[in-house]
Amino acid sequence: KQWYQRRVAITAGIEKRPKNFSIGGDIQPKRDLRRFVRWPKYIRLQRQRRTLYQRLKVPPSINQFTMTVDKSLATNIFKLLKKYQPESSAEKKERLRNMAAAGKTESTKKPMVVKYGLNHVTGLIEKKKAQLVIIAHDVDPIELVVWLPALCRKMNIPYCIVKGKSRLGRVVHKKEKSTDCDSALIPLL
Repeated sequence: KQWYQRRVAITAGIEKRPKNFSIGGDIQPKRDLRRFVRWPKYIRLQRQRRTLYQRLKVPPSINQFTMTVDKSLATNIFKLLKKYQPESSAEKKERLRNMAAAGKTESTKKPMVVKYGLNHVTGLIEKKKAQLVIIAHDVDPIELVVWLPALCRKMNIPYCIVKGKSRLGRVVHKKEKSTDCDSALIPLL
């Protein structure tokens, strides 16, 4: 009771003045209006997709594409792929010029490079020539690659899912690639 009386005595000198929010009165308080903003279509789509995935039961074959390798392992994978990167068109042109200048017609042993393309990768997996298969997580439509992990498991070929098909595409000098297959004889990570 004493602390209450002391508090009343302290605040007794302060007069209570409620705010008047009518026209010409006090300024309205800031409110969060983000709910009423017309967001761009791509933002609305990604938010709708996220809520759909939360509400619906996603099949395991599709859900596995949300579980990608961590950042450090992905960095190591792309460093490894860079060592086995196929030559670009400019490098090939330069190599052919040098061969023509030297007067050689036959090339030396084929270099081990990253193989890419869905059909090519599938063929290498079926022949058990692939050493490691790397699949992008954001392939659209997902049906293109949804069966690939099951095929790799059946053929006992290691595979991993990484973020970004554009990142895979840069390895093989293309804009976008959904899968890469490393068929070079290299130690696995």
